[in-house]
Amino acid sequence: MTINIQEQNGGYTASFIGRLDTPAAVKAQQDMTLLMENANKEITLDCTELEYISSSGLRLFLALRKETAAKGGKVIIKNINDEIRKVFMMTGFFNLFEIV
Repeated sequence: MTINIQEQNGGYTASFIGRLDTPAAVKAQQDMTLLMENANKEITLDCTELEYISSSGLRLFLALRKETAAKGGKVIIKNINDEIRKVFMMTGFFNLFEIV
């Protein structure tokens, strides 16, 4: 699992590459520190190359959403594949996030 984070237009875009499973979530949490620190901005999670997300990965997304809500920021999730779309629908994430 790799996360590439770029600052763009006053916000941040994080591109997820690979499988965000339970073992990868530990490192991903550390990698996402910059996003948590800037939760007052618009943060886009680009899932174009995200192959899989576990409950641990979902918790990371949810923690980021909670932090942005508290600090006045916003999380946008884009380019999810059909499998991740199913997971988001089953877990109610479609109601929690702006997904484009």
